[in-house]
Amino acid sequence: MTYAPPGYLCPVDGTRAEVATARWCCPTCGGPWDLDFTPDPSVPLEPAGGPWSLWRYGPVLPLPGEIPISLGEGHTPLVPLTERIHAKLDFLMPTLSFKDRGAVMLVELARRLGPERVVADSSGNAGTAFAAYCARAGLPCEVFVPEGTSEKKTERMRAHGAAVRVVPGGREAAARAARAAADAPGVFYASHVFNPYFLHGTKTYVYEIWERLGGRLPEALVVPVGNGTLLLGAALAVAELSRRGVRPPALIGVQAEAVSPLAAAFAAGGDDAEPVAQRPTLAEGIAIPAPPRARQILAAVRKSGGTIVTVSDDRLRAARADLARRGLSVEPTAAACWAAVSPASPTNPLGSRTAVLPLCGAAAPAGPAGV
Repeated sequence: MTYAPPGYLCPVDGTRAEVATARWCCPTCGGPWDLDFTPDPSVPLEPAGGPWSLWRYGPVLPLPGEIPISLGEGHTPLVPLTERIHAKLDFLMPTLSFKDRGAVMLVELARRLGPERVVADSSGNAGTAFAAYCARAGLPCEVFVPEGTSEKKTERMRAHGAAVRVVPGGREAAARAARAAADAPGVFYASHVFNPYFLHGTKTYVYEIWERLGGRLPEALVVPVGNGTLLLGAALAVAELSRRGVRPPALIGVQAEAVSPLAAAFAAGGDDAEPVAQRPTLAEGIAIPAPPRARQILAAVRKSGGTIVTVSDDRLRAARADLARRGLSVEPTAAACWAAVSPASPTNPLGSRTAVLPLCGAAAPAGPAGV
């Protein structure tokens, strides 16, 4: 019998659809999909017996069965920053960012569905991850990027064999172009925002922390938030592990002060976020003016007893320089969490709680300007 991957479920209106025939968004409300999938907590989870990749968490992943594609992603180390705060070095992933966690899941889904080509949109790290994993899977890949995207990042995409389409305008213009292409026959849209399989890849970030800490989690997980793909993946894992008796941590989201619709909505007690202006910031990776999953992000943070805070570019610079002095070279967005919770932060939301934060993207080699 042919295995059918778990189908899509709209969190707004309850619409259901099969993965093989569904559009990239809910046809009724136009919003992102959730996955109609809940792992059985009675099934033993013994990752030490699995492969040296995130596929070791097979019992809680939605794509069992076949031998999946892999580049050995996952198992990034935890290193102490202070006595109570550890950093998880996701910039050591195969394409140098946490996006590999979701990309391997989405590309494996595409491989099983057998499209003529895979389409994605990205301003950098996600596009590189999709290009690499499509190369591994033998799938043609096309990545739409906004004008102004770093040439180093587009060169890496092309090196993996992807066709790079530069779109005039900003990040949303690239997304619109990709979605238009996604409606053509034979195309799989690998959207790290709209497709929930991506979130079930990013949730392995928390499963690795749970495994590394001997079956427990810290008191708080501090996560950078733009579209919320890492935070929502973390929330999925926390909920699943809670059903296995693991005490859930608070989720603390960090946004760039210049573009912070979620922090504003959280402070105002709102259930959804109003779009904000796109303003320049060092933390380009989380500068999302209108996150499609804003309602889910706000609900997940509130349910956990957490909060959403902002950091200025000045604090980002200082945090990035501090990490470099500790031997950790990361891109500006990846320094956001340390900017929020380091001992130098004037508004540290952690207090005395233990915490893990991700360093989720590697810095490019420094030019004359240095750090």
